[in-house]
Amino acid sequence: MARVSFIEKETAAPDVRELFDKLEAGSQQLLNIYKVIGHSSGIAPDFFRLANRILFRGKLPAPIRELAILRVGHLAQAPYEYTKHVLIGRKAGLSQAHIDAIPAGPGASVYDERERAVLTYTDEVSRNYRTSDETFAALRNHFDEEQVVELTIVIGFYEMICRVLEALEVELEDDFEPF
Repeated sequence: MARVSFIEKETAAPDVRELFDKLEAGSQQLLNIYKVIGHSSGIAPDFFRLANRILFRGKLPAPIRELAILRVGHLAQAPYEYTKHVLIGRKAGLSQAHIDAIPAGPGASVYDERERAVLTYTDEVSRNYRTSDETFAALRNHFDEEQVVELTIVIGFYEMICRVLEALEVELEDDFEPF
């Protein structure tokens, strides 16, 4: 059970209720993470804007973005985040073999050079906040500066989400099981 209650649309602050209405109008389920973020009505609108920007209007190829997010979820041992993004990753075009190899990390044979560069960068940024010159150079062989900055933001944003989910013990919705 989560350490905080879930804000329901009927009891949400007006700006959060408006966000929930927009999600439902777009046929999106009001996920438990949204209901927790809803406690912070001053932050929730910006949180949702950034999340939507990352997921729907970024410059990174969607499978690359999802590869990094899944690796962050795995490293953080965050089953909620990982489970949600397995589904999103599949829709984005990640193969089951790519998803299954996430725990093995960048050395898994299924990954090509570009994917290994992303996973190595994700690992180093997640674990050390810094990355080696070699890792950064490998990443730059495949991505321009805008994409590198976006990837770094994606890693940091999803680390934050994992911290919120895990610190507050937010459980998956009843219709989901962790992988």
